[in-house]
Amino acid sequence: MTSPRLEDLLRTLAPQVLGAVVRRYRQFDAAEDAVQEALLAAATQWPTGGVPQNPHGWLVTVASRRLIDAVRSEHASRRREEQIAALAPPDEAPAADDAAPDGDDTLLLLFLCCHPALSAPSQLALTLRAVGGLTTAEIAAAFLVPEPTMAQRISRAKKTIRTSGAAFALPPDAERDERLAVVLHVLYLIFNEGYTASSGRDLARAELTGEAIRLTRMLRALLPADGEVTGLLALMLLTDARRPARVGPDGDLVPLAEQDRSRWDAAAVREGLALVEDALSAGVPGPYRLQAAIAAVHAEAASAEDTDWRQIVALYELLGRVAPDPIVTLNHAVALGMLRGPRAGLDLLAPLDADDRISGHHRLPAVRAHLLERAGEDDAARAAYREAARRTHSVPERRYLERRAARLGKGGGPGQVPGGS
Repeated sequence: MTSPRLEDLLRTLAPQVLGAVVRRYRQFDAAEDAVQEALLAAATQWPTGGVPQNPHGWLVTVASRRLIDAVRSEHASRRREEQIAALAPPDEAPAADDAAPDGDDTLLLLFLCCHPALSAPSQLALTLRAVGGLTTAEIAAAFLVPEPTMAQRISRAKKTIRTSGAAFALPPDAERDERLAVVLHVLYLIFNEGYTASSGRDLARAELTGEAIRLTRMLRALLPADGEVTGLLALMLLTDARRPARVGPDGDLVPLAEQDRSRWDAAAVREGLALVEDALSAGVPGPYRLQAAIAAVHAEAASAEDTDWRQIVALYELLGRVAPDPIVTLNHAVALGMLRGPRAGLDLLAPLDADDRISGHHRLPAVRAHLLERAGEDDAARAAYREAARRTHSVPERRYLERRAARLGKGGGPGQVPGGS
């Protein structure tokens, strides 16, 4: 059995090795398959034979051999044999540029996996496979699809990368900011899916939040001066710090206002707050820095009652101008309801009924139910909670929403907004 320490080593080395092999042979799909075989060989051999002195070079060499063998087997013609002869000999020692990890390869892989030719689901899957080191089975389980379906998605993504002619290099300066924005968005989506799973019996998937944080740390190591990268890492840490307190003993959701803040991860909070301070000093803040600043205000409050809602509302107003989005409006409405009363929040929600991006999502009636409950409109709130429960695919969220509706039926007191956890 592979030890957790060895698994961590292989997962860390995976993108570095893949980058080295892609850089050498310029065949992303074939290189990815070869690296997976090399990682499997290491997981089988290293526990008994020991970790080699240069594990990175060992993996590069084995992956190179597997790739060359695959090319030889698949293309036996003379023309292909001549191409293979130009490749590095199978027994050649790792080249100098392969002997030590080149951190830039991870950044290149992130950009390649987030190529604009790929759909958003394909970008997510390919990033987790190639850069995150997750197996196809792990990715399929995380997104609750059959393994063959995920395998096809990843295979199509690799084929798209190949046919697009995408170069294994950073995009030109004119495209770099736009592509980096896609990379950050993919990491953000991976984290969000892990923090609050969109469906299934579990509220959260720690393997996804952990991967998102790990990859964002790697990205920040490569781009330490980028304020949005730093802001995204801060946002993830401050949000994930709440994880120990957001699930009750029965597995049910515990909303932010009801959480025992002494159970929050204090080290993650300290690191996140320091990163927010660093990020906000790096020029005009973008959406991730602003969201991190909001998370910091929550983290600095000793209790829900001590939260500086005026500052949070101001930050949401700015975020709504920088990155208008219906989810931003939902959260803004909750904060506004805390500052100026529930009717102000309900008024802000009204236009979202005509917004196709959110009108069918469970969070809209859930937030409306919370505000209606605070306004004392119990019948309308109960109906909205039930509507939200019907729409969600998450079992823990459904239980929470149904419990809120049932409590109103018994004349209970004010509730807490689902999702604000």
